[in-house]
Amino acid sequence: MSGRKGGSGGGRGGLHERVKTARRRTASSTRWLQRQLNDPYVRRAQAEGYRSRAAYKLLELDEKFGFLKKARAVVDLGITPGGWSQVVRKANPRAKVAGIDLLACEPIEGVAILEMDFMDDAAPDALLGALGAAPDLVISDMAANTVGHPQTDHLRTIGLAETAADFAVQTLQPGGTFVAKVFAGGADRELLTLLKTHFASVKHAKPPASRKGSPELYVVAQGFKGRAERDEKEE
Repeated sequence: MSGRKGGSGGGRGGLHERVKTARRRTASSTRWLQRQLNDPYVRRAQAEGYRSRAAYKLLELDEKFGFLKKARAVVDLGITPGGWSQVVRKANPRAKVAGIDLLACEPIEGVAILEMDFMDDAAPDALLGALGAAPDLVISDMAANTVGHPQTDHLRTIGLAETAADFAVQTLQPGGTFVAKVFAGGADRELLTLLKTHFASVKHAKPPASRKGSPELYVVAQGFKGRAERDEKEE
């Protein structure tokens, strides 16, 4: 369930490197390695100290929607390898951040990291306890392990996004923001209804850092209306 984290720009120029096929390396592995070596975002991440190219996806989303500078308490769902939390801390060094992932994540200064399943019933309270406050920003780069069937992969990732959205609705401070990966097709009707009910603005975006041909898409919900207003409408 680990999110693959990866700012702006990062053109696609530069030298093209070819990778020789090693005796024990499969053709698909060779193609992946060649793509990595020739990816300007990978090179930029290495040069700028980010743990993954996915950092630039969050940076580019922030350039479009502007949610990082005001964030003071942030939950990072699917934190490993940590690129998104690095972006948050760089944008606002005083922000409190708590992240969670099934996979181990190397420590990040100022970030509380939980190595556990977000789908565990104990996860929400553990995250809030680690953060020490109600979040004003919940970010999720979680994606289910793909099985190669687009519809199945989409549904599994949407399931994670829906759980993340439920967490955001239950914990966010009024005015807060929710950002999550949803894959091609965007948020489904049920998720969109949930978000549009509780947020003033709900939009989809595909940041330039997302690779061409990748099915990933992000939903950005801003202006959380607060639970009091929601509860009044439901009564």
